[in-house]
Amino acid sequence: MDIICYSHLRWNFVYQRPQHLLSRMARHFRIFYIEEPIFDADRPFLDNQQNEDKVWVVVPHLKAGLPEHEIEEQQNILLKDFLDYFECREFIAWYYTPMAIGLNPTFSPSLVVYDCMDELAAFKNAPASLKEKEADLLHNADIVFTGGYSLYNAKKDKHPNVYLFPSSIDRKHFEKARNLQTDAVDQQHIPFPRIGFFGVVDERMDIALLEAIADKKPGWHFVIIGPVVKIDPETLPRRNNIHYLGPKSYKELPFYIAKWNVAMMPFAMNESTRFISPTKTPEYLAAGKPVVSTAIFDVVKFYGDTGLAHIAEDANGFVAAIQDALDIPDSAKWLKTVDLSLSANSWDKTVEKMMFYIKNALEAKNAEGVKQKEDEYV
Repeated sequence: MDIICYSHLRWNFVYQRPQHLLSRMARHFRIFYIEEPIFDADRPFLDNQQNEDKVWVVVPHLKAGLPEHEIEEQQNILLKDFLDYFECREFIAWYYTPMAIGLNPTFSPSLVVYDCMDELAAFKNAPASLKEKEADLLHNADIVFTGGYSLYNAKKDKHPNVYLFPSSIDRKHFEKARNLQTDAVDQQHIPFPRIGFFGVVDERMDIALLEAIADKKPGWHFVIIGPVVKIDPETLPRRNNIHYLGPKSYKELPFYIAKWNVAMMPFAMNESTRFISPTKTPEYLAAGKPVVSTAIFDVVKFYGDTGLAHIAEDANGFVAAIQDALDIPDSAKWLKTVDLSLSANSWDKTVEKMMFYIKNALEAKNAEGVKQKEDEYV
C-alpha cells in the first residue's frame, strides 16, 4: 500500500512533523509527497524526485493566474498520469492541508487520514475557503490526528476518531549538542551569553518583545536561526546584540544549539499561536538547553507546569526567566529530570502508535465492506 500525502509545506523548507513521520513510514510504504503548486510555467508539468529519505517529492508547476477549478483540474491530470505510471492502486490519502481536498487524481483511497498539525485558518494570508474545505475533509476522513492538546480540544467534537499526537523528538540528533565542542563558523564571533531561537520567523514571533528584551539586556546576545516569511524583513528589530543567521539545515542545528546558553520561544500571544504545540520545545531540552517561552497553552501544560520550561508574560518577565535559566544551580540534576521526561517521547513511537490506529481503521473498513456485500446478496 502507498501513501499519497498532500501538504502545504515544502519538504526542503523546514524539517518538522511531516518529514519526521513520513521519512519513518517510508521504511514500510511507498510515499508520494504532493506539494502545493508553483505558478511559474508556460505549460503545466510535474517536478518529481525521490530524496534520501526514500520519499517521492512531487511539485506541480502551473501557469500563473488560473482560476481555482482549473488549478485543481490541471493538478489532477498531472498527478493521474504520474500515479498511473507508478501503478498506484491501493493507497492511504494523507492530508496536511484541507486545500487539497479537491484533488482526486485516482480512484478512492483505502483510508483518509487528516494529520492536523496547525490551525491553518488562523494563519496570515489563509485562503477564504479553508474553513469550508476543512469541514469537507473532516467529513471524509477516517482518522484525524492532532499535533497538540489545544488542537485536539478544537477537533475532538468534529469527528468520531480524533487522536492526540503532540510534538515528538529525535533525541539522538539533538543530544549531540551536549558534547559538541566546535562552534558554527558564522556564530563564532557572537559573544556570550547567547540566547537562541530556531524556526520560522513569521507573524507568530513577537518581534516587539524580542526588541524590548534586547534593549533591556545589551550584554546578552540573541541568535535567530530560520527563514523570514509572511512579514517584511525590514520590520525586524536591528540591534548589535540581535544576530539573524538565516536558515540552517536540520543536520546543522545541533552545532548551533551546542554553544547557546538558553533557548527561547518569544511567540506572540495571538490567534495564529492559539493552537500551536512547538516541536522545538523538546528539541531544545534534548540539546540540554533551558527553555524560556511566552505562555503558549501547550508549552505551559506540558513543560511549564512540570518545571521544564520557564514561562514569561512580558519583557521584564522574559528577562527574569532567562536569568533564572542562566542560574540553574545544578545542571546535572536538571538534565536528569529532562531526560526522564523525554524518555517516552520519540518519533519512532509516534509512528508505531499511528500505525496501530491506521491498521485498526483499515480492518474495520474492510470488514464493513464485506458486510455490505453480504447484505446485497441477502
